[in-house]
Parts: sequence; structure tokens; C-alpha cells
Amino acid sequence: MAEAEPDFYSDPEVIDHPVEYFNAMRAKCPVSREPHHGTLMVTGYDEAMALLMVKDGTYSACPNVLGPLAITFTPEGDDISAQLNAARETMPWSAHLTTYDGEKHQSHRDIVTKLLTYKRFKQNEDYLYGLADKLIDRFIDRGTCEVMREYAHATTTYAISDLLGIPEADRALLLEAIGAPPSQLDGDASIKVGPDPLVAMKPMFDAYFETRLENPGSDLMSELSQAEFRDGTPLPFETMSLLARFLFGAGQDTTSRLIAMGVLKLGEDKALQDRLRADPSRIPDFLEELLRIDPPVKVGYRLAVRSTELAGQPVPAGTVVTACLTGANHDPRHFDNPEKFDIDRPNARDHMAFSRGLHACPGAPLARMESRIAIERILARTSDIRISEEHHGPADARRYRFEQTYSFRSLAELYVEFTPA
Repeated sequence: MAEAEPDFYSDPEVIDHPVEYFNAMRAKCPVSREPHHGTLMVTGYDEAMALLMVKDGTYSACPNVLGPLAITFTPEGDDISAQLNAARETMPWSAHLTTYDGEKHQSHRDIVTKLLTYKRFKQNEDYLYGLADKLIDRFIDRGTCEVMREYAHATTTYAISDLLGIPEADRALLLEAIGAPPSQLDGDASIKVGPDPLVAMKPMFDAYFETRLENPGSDLMSELSQAEFRDGTPLPFETMSLLARFLFGAGQDTTSRLIAMGVLKLGEDKALQDRLRADPSRIPDFLEELLRIDPPVKVGYRLAVRSTELAGQPVPAGTVVTACLTGANHDPRHFDNPEKFDIDRPNARDHMAFSRGLHACPGAPLARMESRIAIERILARTSDIRISEEHHGPADARRYRFEQTYSFRSLAELYVEFTPA
């Protein structure tokens, strides 16, 4: 990494080596200002936890997807509440749950939490086992596959579609409508970053809910069509559509990244493969350590609404504060030998891969179940998984290409070869 501090939001080198960047920032100070956009990078575990657990309105989640590039106004003064309220609807992703604050966030999150229950996930478990085997059947005889497209992305897309009740014929169209991942380095203005970047899916989801309001079934969208806020007020039609679109987008995206990174790790470590094949009950421990060491979401963002301080550092109102989730997961003050991948690590589940506090991911149990089953079945159906040297180079000179996005950690492709069991 170059001596001059790289720009986290535009330097491709940071995309390939995020841990090195976060470690360098933490070595300066666990809460330190980066020079390119003036954001505070919170790379320490305790400091990130302190930030994410604030519940008194000092921080807003309005920039939670795009960070400093989400701010559409020039903050002034020690309390920017009025400015934020006036500008909020102009900000990217402002129509969706991840950027809500206060009572609006809590009331809408309550709806999602009631839908994503353990009972519903268990009912979906048999489908996920069958789905994984069906997808593996498509490539098992070839002895090779491109994991992102043929397995990881397909698994999560079909899984969330099945939960929601999306017709199979519509799924490819909806994936295309999602468009490029947010926070692309080639310019967020080049993709849809308005208040509702998922608006292209609105006509299809509106049609789903028109049908379910007249004739509800047993799927998640049917339950959503009958849902009420805590005071008994029915959900407005637009809220149903927004929440369902968000669940579809979020439900298939980050989990596919986790599955692919899991297959990469296994392909690089034959002994670990053999250990997990011999004892599949350790696959959850494998996934927790994977979430710690290289999670799908690298960072989350907050905007200081009022001037405050964090770990002794002043935080003026209007400052974008970056919770570096991957950085916190590598803090040696909390995790011994943090660069070592160790499925026996006793505190691996302390990781922040799903964030913490009010905006912790409500779909984490589903992500864990989908990933566990996907890894379990590909291990069971193979006796050896190898990284393709043709596509990624030899073991001592691997080449992996990551999506050029500063908020997320996503393999662009992953080619493996394997021996069927």
C-alpha cells in the first residue's frame, strides 16, 4: 500500500486489501479522520460498538448505504436536525428502512421482525436443502463451476424469492431491475442512487400486493399485506411495496457474498474441507469466523446530528462517521491473533458482520441458515474443492477480482474445480 494515505472511497487498492487499510487507520487512532472526505473512520472494536449502540438520536442512519456521498446539503451549526429533516427525501436510499431513524425506523423494523421468525425459517429449511442439491446437480458432472453465478447468487435469489412468494418466472427480471451494487467506485451517479434505487421493481411488486390484498396466501408478502403497526393502523400500500422490495434486494445480496467467500476459503484449505466434511456440525463455527475475518459488509455509516464526542475525539454536527465493521473484527485488543482464521476461536460470534444496535441486520438468522446449508451440501457432494489456477493463478500467486464498491466486499467471480463425492 502506498505511503500516501489512500482514499477509502475511490482507491481500488483498498478494495483488494481492506484489512490492511483498517489496520493502518487503527494504528494511528481507533477514531481518526481520513483526509479525502473528512469522515471519521472508527476501526476499534470498543469504539465501533459505542457508536452503533447510541440510541438517543445523536446520530442518524441517513447515509447508511453510501456514506459521505449520500449527503445532499451542507451541514451548518451544532445541531443540524432541521437541515436533515428538510433534505432527507432528496438523499439516496431515503425511501428504505436502512436509512430510517427514530420512531419511523422502529415501527417499520417491528413489521420486518414479526415476519422473519424462526418458525418461518424452519419451514423453509427443507426447501433450501432441495434447492442446494438442485443447483449442484446442474454442474456436478462438469467438475467445475463459477460459484458466484451458478451457486451462491442462485441460492440466495431463489431462497428469498420463495420466502416472499415471487413467481419463478419473474425472478430473473427482478434481478436485472436491481442494477449495479451501491457504492460503486466508478461513480455512484452512474447508477440509480435516488431516494428509491429499487423503483424499477415497483410495478411488479405493486401487482403482487394487489393480488394478495384480494386473495392472501401463506407467503411472506401475503403476511405483509395484512400487517399492522403497533397501534393497529394497517400498512399503507406503498409501505408494503417498499418493504418487500428492500427485503428482496437485501435478502439475496449479502448472503450470496458470504457463501462465495466460504467456498473460496475451503478451496484454499484442503485440511479445513476434510475437517468440516468429517464433522458438519462445525460449519456454523466456520461461518462465524468467516463473518469475522472477511464479512460481506465492510462498513456502516452514521451522520452526527448534534456535535458530540466519541472515544475522546470531537465529532462536529454534520460529520459522517464510518463504523468499520471489518476493522473492528480485526482489532487485536478484542480478538487474539486476528489475522488467523480459526474456527475454534472462542469469541468469534463477537464479530460485527451484521452490525449492532438499532440497525443490526434483522435477516441475520436467515443468512446463517442459507449459508450453512449451501456450504454443507457442496461439501457433501464433493470430495475435494480446488481454486481454478486457470482463472485465479497458482496457490502462491492468486488473483481474485472484487466488485469495485467501497461499502461491500464481493467477489466478482470465483471459479473452482472439484471431485464429485
